Formats: sequence, structure tokens, C-alpha cells
Amino acid sequence: MGVSTSLAGTALRFAPMFWERFSADLKRPVLEAPHHPRFQYWPDKGLHAAWIGHSTVVLRIDGFTIVTDPVFSNRAGLNLGPFTLGIKRLVAPAGKLREIPRPDLILLSHAHMDHFDVPSLHALEDQQTTVITAANTTDLLRAARYRAVKELSWGDVAQVGPVTVRAFEVNHWGARMQHDTQRGYNGYVLEAGRFRVLFGGDTAFTDTFRPLRALGKIDLALMPIGAYDPWIRAHCNPEQALRMANDAGAELILPVHHQTFELSSEPLDEPIERLMAAAGSERICLQEVGQEFHLS
Repeated sequence: MGVSTSLAGTALRFAPMFWERFSADLKRPVLEAPHHPRFQYWPDKGLHAAWIGHSTVVLRIDGFTIVTDPVFSNRAGLNLGPFTLGIKRLVAPAGKLREIPRPDLILLSHAHMDHFDVPSLHALEDQQTTVITAANTTDLLRAARYRAVKELSWGDVAQVGPVTVRAFEVNHWGARMQHDTQRGYNGYVLEAGRFRVLFGGDTAFTDTFRPLRALGKIDLALMPIGAYDPWIRAHCNPEQALRMANDAGAELILPVHHQTFELSSEPLDEPIERLMAAAGSERICLQEVGQEFHLS
């Protein structure tokens, strides 16, 4: 059975639910982000981060700018020309694309549409930007429009400017449609000078974070904490995210994958409230979309 036939069958099964949700979303406004980063004041020394929404974070490590899983569109889903059929944001990105510093590196964890947004990636195309992505996902990009596109599988290491990027195994899956199961899915550890940053991508609970401790102290861990009810087999809950960050030896946690899209049944504020209760405020560096973190 071809992909188009499979998609048609899936669409027929879920059409009533989808169109009911789509109709409700048309009437619902996208709320303004509660905070807006002031990138123009970021120095070129130190580790700096801003949560744009969902799994999109802008990082600057000693002047080198990285964007994780950039999603700036109002909807995440199937792109049909200028239109997107998919879930609508609850909160707008904390900054328009034109306000985001040009990334030296775009880091893509996997090809799911709420992490690998084709319109956003088209808008970020630049001959000074390198993309690191999971195995068998380059075909979704216009690779010639970037400086370079590098696919990493688990255990692979790449050097991009001053940053060493190591891909590691997480507990998720990579198919964008139903049958493209060849696509990879990664977490990453970034090392630049005296700083190490972990990007957990999207994952259910796994013990694969434990070996990362041997790499040395991790200053900041970007950890997914939402979409676990009822999808606990694919997405960790906040306490599991904390345990994996602890396994890796991370000091501070920047929680992502919550407050942006309605992907599951848990209340909107439950993931961050549970994480704060489990970890304490001193370890959680950001709580709301648009907030900034700085470490000199």
C-alpha cells in the first residue's frame, strides 16, 4: 500500500475528530508570548538561552548561535502549499523569525512535524548556517541552501565551528508519515569550550542518558516534559525527565515540549508544576515561553 493510500485511509478514520478540532481552532486566537528575549543585549561570552516555545530554543555559546527544532508556524502539520493542516499553537513564538539571530547551527532531533517545520526551515536557509539532523531526514530539507547538512546516527560525532555535537539514543520514533520508518531520532550533547549542553529531543523514559555522565559535567539540559497523558510510551513525564537529567549529571534544566501545542490530555500547566515540585526552583532555569537564561 502506498503512502498516499495509507494517508487517505487514516484521514477517513480521523476526519470527524480532525475537522471538529480544526473548526474550533479557527475561532481561537493564538495568545501573545508572555516574554520576549532581548537578543541584542546578549554578550559573546558565556552560555545564553531563550525558550521560543515547544522545543525551539535559541542558544548562544561564546558567540556561537544554535537553534533547536525551529517551529515558528502557527500550525504544525502537513504543509499543502501555503496552508498547513495540523494543530494550532496556543502561544505565539517568543519572537518573530526576523528577530532571531542568524543561527550558525540548526539542530533537528527528528522529523515529527512539531519539531521539523518545513516553512520555518525554509525561512532560516542561509549559506552561513549548518544543519545537523537525524539519519535519513536530509530529503526533507533544501540542503544546497545551507552551508552544510550533516546526518548523525547514535554515537556519531560532528564538529561545527567551535562546537562538538554528539548524537545519542532516545526512546521515541522518527517516522513523519506512516511508512517512512527509516528516519532516525536523536538526542544531542553539545560541547563548546568550558560548556556542555544536552538537548533531549523528544523521548519517553530511557536509561540511555546515564552513559552521558562520563562525558563530563553538563551545565544545561533541555528536557521535554509534556504530552505524556496518555502518550507515556512516547513522551516522558516531568519526574522521568528529571531522573534522566540527573542520570546525565546535568546541573540546570530548561524544560521544553509544553505550554505551546495541545498534544495530550494533561492540563496545560501540569508539566511545569510537577517538575518544579520534583526538582525545586533552583534547578529549573526557565518556566515560561520567552524567558531567558544566562551563565557567565
